[in-house]
Amino acid sequence: MKRMLVGTRVVGVAAAGALLAGCGGSASKGGDGPDPKPSGSAQQGSRAADGKKTGATGKPDAKESTLPGALPSAYEFTPNPARVPKDAGRARKLTRDAALGENDWTAGMVRHTPYESGGTWPVLADSCVWSRSALPHGVLDSFTRRLDIPAQDGKGRVQGAVTVTVHRSVAGAEKEIADTVQESFRCPQQELGGGQRLSGLMSLRFDQKDVRNADASLFEAGKYTGPESGGIQDYVWTKSRIGPVTTAVSVKGAKGYKNSDLLRIAAEGGAKVLYRVELELK
Repeated sequence: MKRMLVGTRVVGVAAAGALLAGCGGSASKGGDGPDPKPSGSAQQGSRAADGKKTGATGKPDAKESTLPGALPSAYEFTPNPARVPKDAGRARKLTRDAALGENDWTAGMVRHTPYESGGTWPVLADSCVWSRSALPHGVLDSFTRRLDIPAQDGKGRVQGAVTVTVHRSVAGAEKEIADTVQESFRCPQQELGGGQRLSGLMSLRFDQKDVRNADASLFEAGKYTGPESGGIQDYVWTKSRIGPVTTAVSVKGAKGYKNSDLLRIAAEGGAKVLYRVELELK
């Protein structure tokens, strides 16, 4: 019975997270978007077992999608090496330019108090209590902005946050993604401080073939309680990676909001911050 329950939770997380995995912030559709990977014999690829064309990396060919406005069938953005931050100063500029402000995410958002924080690193202790420490050597900068949808029309206050982190290497950013998935299994109940608590957490890393706007993405869902939360609320969180840069978007629910509402808010914020990271790296 326990195994069946866990399996049900995984399926539920996968179904909810599919909205986030497929949401397009990628500008590979044209216009002001980033340049695609260079074409040539190395990119022409071959046919996979299912008959779909693949590139040299084994990914589906991004040019298969021909419908107007369609997302590419694979993520093909490559950061410009000259635009990838090599020092803390350039990293700080990128994180602040890419992070969403109150006019960038969804209509009606206002600044949370505190609004911005940066230059520290979250640490989840064995006790499953979060704290902050100095940035690890492999991280050039990490910056967070917090934005809320105010309580109105009988609904409570939704709390959102977006974090942009620049690592010294792609390997470091990839390790952050991998470690995050393990944290929810190690600590399905987590203390955030200030009376805030997460429970019933479950993380899922998406198969790369299902991610259309990043090199890697994961989704986490659970329940949230805290001061003025109005009881137990839904909680959703997504983290993605483009090259050595990671983005994270969290949304804490409130009275009057369904889980699907939070997923929509998180998907919108996640797509927009990934697009802004692409603009910084193109």
